[in-house]
Amino acid sequence: MNKVTSSSLRLDSIDVFRAVTMFLMIFVNDLWSLENVPKWLEHSKASEDAMGLSDVVFPGFLFIVGLSIPFAISNRRKKGDSNVLIIRHIAERTFALLLMGIFIVNYENIAEEAMVVSKYVWEIGMVIAFFLIWNVYPPNPERKGFYTALKVAGYLLLVGLALIYRGGDPENPSWMETHWYGILGLIGWSYLLGALTYVLTGDRLAWAIAGWLFFVLFNLASFAGTLDFLDPVRKHVWVVGSGSMPAFVMGGVVASVIYRTGRNAASNTFLVILIVFGVICLAYGFGTRPFWGISKIRATPAWVGICTGISLFAFAFLFWLVDLRKLRNWANVLNPAGTATLTCYLIPYIWYAVITLAGISLPLYLRTGLVGLVKSACFSLLVILLTGAINRIGIKLKI
Repeated sequence: MNKVTSSSLRLDSIDVFRAVTMFLMIFVNDLWSLENVPKWLEHSKASEDAMGLSDVVFPGFLFIVGLSIPFAISNRRKKGDSNVLIIRHIAERTFALLLMGIFIVNYENIAEEAMVVSKYVWEIGMVIAFFLIWNVYPPNPERKGFYTALKVAGYLLLVGLALIYRGGDPENPSWMETHWYGILGLIGWSYLLGALTYVLTGDRLAWAIAGWLFFVLFNLASFAGTLDFLDPVRKHVWVVGSGSMPAFVMGGVVASVIYRTGRNAASNTFLVILIVFGVICLAYGFGTRPFWGISKIRATPAWVGICTGISLFAFAFLFWLVDLRKLRNWANVLNPAGTATLTCYLIPYIWYAVITLAGISLPLYLRTGLVGLVKSACFSLLVILLTGAINRIGIKLKI
């Protein structure tokens, strides 16, 4: 295949895919507030050979992270950034995601009875600190010192929150721990591995596929027991999700590299390749299902294959609809979720904390069955609209 001539090529379908996925992520994250939620929408238990919608959304987001990596890194190279600068940027983004992830997962394990403040006050302070540190401040040299002070204040606030933190058993509380790094932390580790792999492989399709296969086969080998000899180091150094999560990222990287190196990239040819790729992943997923079942919590090979296949089919559909048919206006209302994703993800944390402190609760009939699902969908849309509104007044996170 011939490499495309412009490294700045961009697929609108990636932004739309990200926006739709964020809408679904906020929706499924709000299901905890409902009663009588259909099982097919929820997370499946670790002991079950099953998968609900909630188990598909996170892999889809990781796949989108991978889709974006080749375009983002190639644009940096076009601007003159060296590999050293690019790797530094990757490290900074990873650090930010890990730090936020660790704080969020510790909030989920907080022992409020042992705290000097309400856990909801602690939660609000945490999110405010994130905004102070990673907000996109205007490029105004005269106010640069003020903006730097705000960032420093954000870090100091996190330090203060860490000092007063107590978690675990209220009778014998512990300090902050990494636990499982939280969703943002898992994204951070997966992004780090996927981005570094692309820095090494570039738009060489065979090497990108090799990188993807490494993580897929690492995951398979882990379940097959082939890697048991590494158990002594597993506690200290291991590939996140036993290779499953970077496999999703690299699946997205491969899809983008196929597009970027295709002779007729913006055509039905790319669409067919995506579908064939998706069929292969589904075959792998269902082929390994009899051995370990489908499980997000255990990150089984079947979950990796099936969710990668679903992500490829979803991307293929949006590529056809948005980039080939040029039908994008329907997604305009979701734009903030595609361009200010981190802001969109964090807003619900403040929302839940504020309404809890205020003692606000919807009546049960608005949180039950179909009515409840409509309520969660409206909540997701409201968060996206609120994200757009605060973006317009200059509040937007970027790492």
